[in-house]
Amino acid sequence: MTTVRLPLFPLNSVLFPGLVLPLNIFEERYRAMMRDLLKAAPEIPDTDPAVSDEPRQFVVVAIRDGHEVAPSAAGMPDAATAKEAGAGPAAGFGDDPIASFHTVGCVADAATIRERADGSFEVLATGTRRVKLHSVDASGPYLTAEVEELPEDEGDEAGALAEGVLRAFRSYQKRLAGARERSLSTGAELPDEPSVVSYLVAAAAVLDVPTKQRLLQSPDTASRLRDELKLLRAETAIIRNLPSLPATDLTRQATSLN
Repeated sequence: MTTVRLPLFPLNSVLFPGLVLPLNIFEERYRAMMRDLLKAAPEIPDTDPAVSDEPRQFVVVAIRDGHEVAPSAAGMPDAATAKEAGAGPAAGFGDDPIASFHTVGCVADAATIRERADGSFEVLATGTRRVKLHSVDASGPYLTAEVEELPEDEGDEAGALAEGVLRAFRSYQKRLAGARERSLSTGAELPDEPSVVSYLVAAAAVLDVPTKQRLLQSPDTASRLRDELKLLRAETAIIRNLPSLPATDLTRQATSLN
């Protein structure tokens, strides 16, 4: 078993490989994380320092029990106000932080980290690969985790299942757009690689966090696709009988406010 230690970024959402994650960083613990990531990928002369070809990796993990945003004093959180409010690297996650998180997360690569004048950060990251959490360390300025990469096995009949999921997903999109009395704007061609299909559909479907987490943790691509096929058919049937739906855009990951 090979493990690595990476910065840990808990969210009230699930990140999948290949999906883009915009972040608005203002808590001191995550500001410290971004400053360290910037140091790890030094600026290249005559280029935008916010953008790097070097990996700036951290682990995004969904929160099982806890609070994404720590308590803070009035005003923009910094080291002083965070300390006054009782905030720290594990604030909001109890005495044993790992118990507050799902055990499977996704490594994110922050291609863009842009610091604002007030010390907060605008970050654009992309999910890369699944990992399993083995331990969480709260001794530093932010949480870190010892993680092991999880292989993505294809499983049986993944290709045929992917075709079925794509058909079901298109039907789901049309039903969802119709229920909201809006036009379907997803004109781009959908991928045909089974694992990519499975992650795209898992991220794009309007599902709760526990369901998305279950899909992330699937033992192989085929199992995830089978689960998605059942979910899409069930959700499409429900949409058909609902007069209205919440205004959630497909294939868009919400910006985290941390």
